[in-house]
Parts: sequence; C-alpha cells; structure tokens
Amino acid sequence: MDLSEILFHYGEDRDLYFNAMSPPIVQTSNFVFKDIEDIKHKMGDEFTHHVYTRGNNPTVSILRKKIAALEGTEECLIVSSGATAMAASVIANVNAGDHVLCVMKPYSWTQKLVSKFLSRFGVEYDFVDAREIDEIRVKIQANTRVLILESPNTLTFEIQDLKACAELAKSNGIITIIDNSHCSPLYQNPAKLGIDIVIHTATKYLNGHSDVVMGAICGSEAMMRKIFASEFMTLGLNVSPHDAFLALRGLRTLPMRLERSNNTAARLVDYLSTHPKIRKIYYPFLASNEQFELAKSQMRGAGGLLSIELDTDEKTKVNDFVNALDRFLLAVSWGGYESLKMPSLAFYDVPGQPDPPLPFQLVRLYAGLEEEDYLIGNLDKALKVL
Repeated sequence: MDLSEILFHYGEDRDLYFNAMSPPIVQTSNFVFKDIEDIKHKMGDEFTHHVYTRGNNPTVSILRKKIAALEGTEECLIVSSGATAMAASVIANVNAGDHVLCVMKPYSWTQKLVSKFLSRFGVEYDFVDAREIDEIRVKIQANTRVLILESPNTLTFEIQDLKACAELAKSNGIITIIDNSHCSPLYQNPAKLGIDIVIHTATKYLNGHSDVVMGAICGSEAMMRKIFASEFMTLGLNVSPHDAFLALRGLRTLPMRLERSNNTAARLVDYLSTHPKIRKIYYPFLASNEQFELAKSQMRGAGGLLSIELDTDEKTKVNDFVNALDRFLLAVSWGGYESLKMPSLAFYDVPGQPDPPLPFQLVRLYAGLEEEDYLIGNLDKALKVL
C-alpha cells in the first residue's frame, strides 16, 4: 500500500463520520447495544467490536490500522507507553521457569523488566552481545522462550542481524520481539525480516510533538489477539481517544519530520567527525562503523540520533560543554520537533546507584527540526569550552 494512502486515507472511513476531514475523537467510555443478541455478539469479540473504550475505541482503531499497515503486519495494539508495549509483549509469552534472552544495554525500563520484574516470578534471563549471531546461539537454553532485540541499541546504537536472529529463533521455537522506535516503520520493517513482534514508543517519531505518551505493538492477528485477551484487557493498557487523535495528527507529517531529523543528524555527524575535541562518534551510518554494511542492508535511514564521546578526562569539562550547548534542550526521550541532549554524566555519582557502564564523556544528541547551521553553530560554541 502506498505510504500516502496509509497516512492520509487508510482506515478513516470518512462517510461514517459526516465526511469530516480529520478523524473524529470518539470521546466515550461506553457504547450502546441494540438488544441482548447484539451485546452477546460484540462482547464475544472486543478485539474487533466496540463495547467499552478500555478494549476498543473507533479513534484508536483508526490509529491501529495505520501503524499496522506502516509496519506491514496484520494487526496492531495501541497501549499507554513504549515500556508498556515491551512489557505486555514479553509477559504474554513467558511463564515461571522460562528463560528470556535480551540484548545488552537495552532501554532502561526493558532492562528493569527483564532483570527486576520478571525474575520475581521465576523467569530466568541472560543479556547477550547480539552483534554476532553465534553469541545468541550459545546462550539459548531448552527453556528459552523470548529473544528481545533493540536495533539499533539505545545510546551506542549496536545493530543486530534481524533476519539471522529471526531464523535462529524460529528454529528453536523462540518468539522474537524488537523495539523499532529508533528507525520508525519508515526506515526499518523487522516483521518483513521475520521478527514476530515489533514495538514502538509512539511517543517519539510516530506522534512527534512531545505531547503524548503512547506505545504500539505490531504483529500477527493471532499474537495481537493473545496479548489483547490477557495482558491488554486485564491490566487496562488502553490509551485515551484524544491521545490517539493527536498521534493520528502526528502521522500526517511523519515522512517530512523524519527526513529532516535524519538529514540534520547526518550533517552534524559530518561536522563532528573532523572536530579535534570529539573522541568517538556513535552513529549507525558512519562509514567507519564496523556494522555499517549491516545497518545499510536493513535500515533505510538512521534517524535523528547520534552520540558523541568528548575528548576530555574531566567531568567538569563535560558539564561545561552540556551547559554551553544551550540550543539542545536537556531532556529524556526524543523524536519531537526540538533538539535534545542527554549526557551519561547525569547518571554518575548518584547516591545509592552504581555508575552506568558508559564513559562519562558520552553525550547523546537528537537532531530536531531546527535549521542545520543553527545547531552546528551551537555545537561549535559549546566545543570551545573543551
């Protein structure tokens, strides 16, 4: 299906909503039935029918259809956050005594899900350097049920060979789950490479306006029905119709926003790659990246994220750099219209917590929608403090 068809028309059925140009916000908790037979019929399949907005809502349904079409999957569930999307997908596929494999250095709440939450219920786990398929193969156990991928990885952007991972998992009866937030469906489609479940922090690129927290789970209809009937409905993971409307609004401009961030990030990398105060750049499409060819083979773009390692051994200098980089806002998350910075130094020397396994010189940058020269000028000013 054509991208423009998905973003602007697919699933909207305007004739059902007074031919309104914008999708309606069906702001209701409850739905009315014609008679007893009608309620029996619809309550028998809340995945499809509208019974109660905790399960299904017309505005949310439009968003589900569009994101599933973007990822090339049969179905999609919209949930309250990206962390929720990952948690529901994993929990739906494990029982006490099972074993989970997860990439090293995943998103922090994925790390906590695996190592803190699941372990409370007798689920075993291993974190694995998944850059090499053999590293995954040797960690598989007879009770391994789920392989959690994140390609590129958070902060340092390691890549996994998704086709090889999917083939290995399928041959061992393992469900594969990937966080595809970094690339969005426009730059990577893991389901087409054999991955079972594709999740997104829809807060980021899909919504793109820093005003909604949301997650998406994409996969086969059978898998989505399985998650819906248990984790989704039991735990109440739904989003509001208004938030779904805002995300639909965000999707309209997704290609333009993503292209702008992608191109600006590439320009920032070009500028930083020759700067004497940059020790290292983490970026999937950097030619010197040892996984460059793999990245190009399964990603159509690298998006707006990059990380830099500053050439200094003084924490005060890192702090001075971050303060001087005042056109990049200091904030978590990314994917909106504003450029952001997130230094690993923020997680050092925190009372009661160990220092992270990252150099304190590392700073993640997100290229928003500002002019390229505006951001480069700010980087140039900030790097002078080093």
